[in-house]
Amino acid sequence: MLLKITSKRQVTFPKKVMEKLHLHEGDTLLVSETKEGFLIKPQCFEFSKLAPLKDKVPSGLPAPNIESIRHAALDPNLRD
Repeated sequence: MLLKITSKRQVTFPKKVMEKLHLHEGDTLLVSETKEGFLIKPQCFEFSKLAPLKDKVPSGLPAPNIESIRHAALDPNLRD
């Protein structure tokens, strides 16, 4: 699949790719260099997956900082 880069360095992904990866406007993609080339992986955070934890979190806690959680998820020191 070929993608064209605009003068503003933007790329439009085909609808089929967006749907297969469950990507939406505003989602983040992680680009990593590998031996084979570049790897593009979606970095989505689905709030619906937190629903089972709803009753386990004490009330009165401050709202989580989603940006810091996203950056921490990229920390290689926290990987298995």
